[in-house]
Amino acid sequence: MQTTDSRQPITEKDQPTLKKVINTTQLWAIAVGLVISGEYFGWNYGWASSGTIGFLIATLLVTVMYVTFIFSYTELTTSIPHAGGAFDYAHRAFGRVGGFIAGFATLVDFLLAPPAIAYALGSYVNFLHPAIPVVPTAIGMYVIFITINLFGIKESARFSLFVTILSVVELIIFIAVIFPFYKTENFLAHNPPTITANSVFAGIPFAIWFFVAIEGVAMVAEEVKEPRTTIPKAYISSIITLVILALGVMILSGGVGDWRTLSNIDYPLPETLSMALGKNNSLSKIFASLGLFGLIASFHCNTISYSRQIFALARAGYLPKFLSVVNRKYHTPHWALIAGGFVGAIAIFTGTTDKIIIMSGLGAVVMYAMSMLSLLALRKKEPTLDRPFIAPFYPYFPLIALVLSVVCMFAIMYYNQWLSVLFFGSLVVCLLGFLLKFRGREIPKNH
Repeated sequence: MQTTDSRQPITEKDQPTLKKVINTTQLWAIAVGLVISGEYFGWNYGWASSGTIGFLIATLLVTVMYVTFIFSYTELTTSIPHAGGAFDYAHRAFGRVGGFIAGFATLVDFLLAPPAIAYALGSYVNFLHPAIPVVPTAIGMYVIFITINLFGIKESARFSLFVTILSVVELIIFIAVIFPFYKTENFLAHNPPTITANSVFAGIPFAIWFFVAIEGVAMVAEEVKEPRTTIPKAYISSIITLVILALGVMILSGGVGDWRTLSNIDYPLPETLSMALGKNNSLSKIFASLGLFGLIASFHCNTISYSRQIFALARAGYLPKFLSVVNRKYHTPHWALIAGGFVGAIAIFTGTTDKIIIMSGLGAVVMYAMSMLSLLALRKKEPTLDRPFIAPFYPYFPLIALVLSVVCMFAIMYYNQWLSVLFFGSLVVCLLGFLLKFRGREIPKNH
């Protein structure tokens, strides 16, 4: 009788892998869920720096960037459906340095979005129950949603669908409720007499918050059923959904009353309802309670994305190898989930939501630029690559997305110089350490 030696070393082939279980509707929910908290808070800080008119222009500029970016990025995601997303595309196009820059930027994007959302969750709970402190609630969100994500992507995708649909319906109801109270004169009031480029560019980081993280769909590409058709349908339907909701929420909220009241708080939507219906109106409190679903959807979906990015970078040798281990029972990268949560918890203690948003946005635009450069390079480098989805109006769409990404990057850098020094300084230090580690050696293959 043959027996198996339990001490036999586990080979790479024996390691558990990610499972393909996500369908089109669930992927749409993840894409919208990744972003939808941006409709609930964060964008309103742009009013403080740009006024409503300058911020509207910034939002329209950013909307064009995201529409052209998503139609171009979908080509990359369907051609190279790997969990690394932009990191994998840049690695393939430009080698290890390009891969590292894209991977670093993506990691900053997705590691710093969740703490900003968690802090806003804490603020919403505190708005409802002032006795409950913000920071412990935010930390508690990490514990809860890391635990949920440990139990498998199928369960996570179902939960994402549930909370995302609730969030979208709630925003539609919000728009319907405040629409009768909108006045154009309120939206135009208290703006500077002249709208300058400075005022527009100052609002760009917060306009990006309306859409940032939608690219996280690429990080679950290895877990999608029929990625050739599922990914394009989910990406395109989700960007249409988000553009409608973002413009509706922002424009109508600015016309309800004195928008300056909303420009420096983490719960602008309940406050807008209070302005429209009265401070003691029960609907404002009910909406704040339901508003938690939008923040929960984004927090949950960003937790999925940051863990897959850490997993992919570790699998390729850019991060410690243990972070690429997949749980045998649930097929989830458990150490990647926990490590990302630890970083997020540290960020929460800074208590600076606006600065966390800016850093996340800076990581995003650098990643967008690297992705568009990768698309252009791979068209020349690998003309025969199987491309299930072709970017429309090539090369104009990727070039528009690239130029606007660079414009947004310089706008963020100009108005947030010390944060930019921190971002690019960290990038240079980490890149030098990485090159020293792999000097004269090949980086392990991604797959």
